[in-house]
Amino acid sequence: MRILIKTILFTVLVPGTVTIVIPYWLLSHFQPRVPFSFGPWSLIGVVLIPAGAGAYLWCAWEFSTRGQGTPALWDPPVVFVATGLYRWVRNPMYLGILLMLVGEALAFDSLAIAVYAFLLGVGFHLFVISIEEPLLQARFGQLYAEYRNAVPRWLPRRRKSEAGRSQ
Repeated sequence: MRILIKTILFTVLVPGTVTIVIPYWLLSHFQPRVPFSFGPWSLIGVVLIPAGAGAYLWCAWEFSTRGQGTPALWDPPVVFVATGLYRWVRNPMYLGILLMLVGEALAFDSLAIAVYAFLLGVGFHLFVISIEEPLLQARFGQLYAEYRNAVPRWLPRRRKSEAGRSQ
């Protein structure tokens, strides 16, 4: 229960700031009126926001319940997590956050949020390759090395069966 509470606090403070507070600030400073049209791009954005939130929350749940840790770098899972969305990509939590931001950029027709999402995505990538992956390798060793070789970093791919045919 304590791990879940810490995960909720982290989620409110960090991803909450990244996906709600900063986009709100960008909208209020670069688009005085928050426009919301019901065009096709806005509707796609409205779908992407909860999809991204759902992806993040699913992963946070996996970290808390299976991994016995939080998404916070200072309180990570102690058990390696390769279930849920982690079966298809190594960084679904970051992808969920970026999906929310792309959804917000589309829903509010905001170039500022789109640029912010792009820059954050670059930052995520640099963080993952320079800090997170080496830490995971040091912590989980061969288990992580096998996982890294089997599961792509960002974009899921179709898995092949033993016979070499796509499933």
